[in-house]
Amino acid sequence: MTAPAFSMRALPASAFSSAAVATVIGFGGTVALVVQAGQALGADAGQIGSMVTALCLGIGAPGALLSWRLKIPVVLAWSTPGAALLAASTLGLSWPTAIGAFIFAALLMILTGLIPALGRLAARIPAAVASAMLAGVLLPFVLRLFKVVPEETALVIGLIAVFLIFRRLWPTWALPAVLAAAFAVLAMRGQLALPAGTGLFGHLEPVAPVFDWKAAVSLGFPLFLVTLAAQNLPGLVVLQSAGYPPPANRLILSTGVASLLIAPFGGHGVNLAAITAAICTGPDAHSDPARRWIVGVIYGGLYLVVALFAAPLAGLFIAMPLAVLAAVTGLALIAPLSGALQTMMTEIGSREAAVLTFAATASGLTLFGVGSAFWGLVVGFAALAAMRWIRPTA
Repeated sequence: MTAPAFSMRALPASAFSSAAVATVIGFGGTVALVVQAGQALGADAGQIGSMVTALCLGIGAPGALLSWRLKIPVVLAWSTPGAALLAASTLGLSWPTAIGAFIFAALLMILTGLIPALGRLAARIPAAVASAMLAGVLLPFVLRLFKVVPEETALVIGLIAVFLIFRRLWPTWALPAVLAAAFAVLAMRGQLALPAGTGLFGHLEPVAPVFDWKAAVSLGFPLFLVTLAAQNLPGLVVLQSAGYPPPANRLILSTGVASLLIAPFGGHGVNLAAITAAICTGPDAHSDPARRWIVGVIYGGLYLVVALFAAPLAGLFIAMPLAVLAAVTGLALIAPLSGALQTMMTEIGSREAAVLTFAATASGLTLFGVGSAFWGLVVGFAALAAMRWIRPTA
């Protein structure tokens, strides 16, 4: 008797465990930053709950569908650098205006996926400048980790110690361990009360977008660029390295469409994952490369479960004292900041441009109502142009 085409052998325990670990790390590692992004843009607790629900739906459903259709493990995530960019905004934009910027960024991603020439052009964006902008966005959050030490001395130092110990012994679990330690201390203090009106299940609150050119330039364009350069392109590399030549334009187009669909509900953008994708695309996740796409389907399904309970999960972070939230966020961004700093200094010929981009972005400069991420890019590209076009005198 022939074995059925699909049997339990195709679903080893490693497929479930890898997908579960990736979900815990992907959600728990930076959901605090997403909450901060919503707060910085004036969203209330209900709108932040909608934001998290929409992002989880945007990760789960398209990721599972793409994995099934393409038969490769497509692992999506929300844009962590994009959330950092939003959380660092000091422009005082309203939530509907921010929604308009999310839609603008999603449309740019869709165009990049639809027009091959744009995709090739995007791939030629100097990695040093893009990484320098990302590093400039992330730096203030890591610095805040130490600025809040006087407010929560024992707890913050304890969280740093937990992070360092786990990074040394069990690096994958460093951020979940930090979260567990923070919630344990807050529970003992009686500081884990959810915001009033928080329900058991996730929900979606549509918001009519307001389109503003300053928001499009200050948030929309940098959000698109940092998501493309720091998330989508590395995500394609992860798939390529795992032996799955990715249909790049189709995947970028899909993330753009998913981002457009969730934007009215507060989702700032989804993209191909890199770190969590590495967990789901290797032989440890599934021994058969031809069946490894199943891990992507399971991962997507788990995010749909998280979306179901997104309201109380987000509420835990909304209720977290600001100093503790800042500490958790800072620790979560140490690894992305380290990677961005390393990349920005890799190319010797671009170092000055990268440093200028980094400094302009981290400075928080606002000019003509346009934020520092945009001006950092302007400075960086201008410096690159000067170095390449102006010939030194003999």
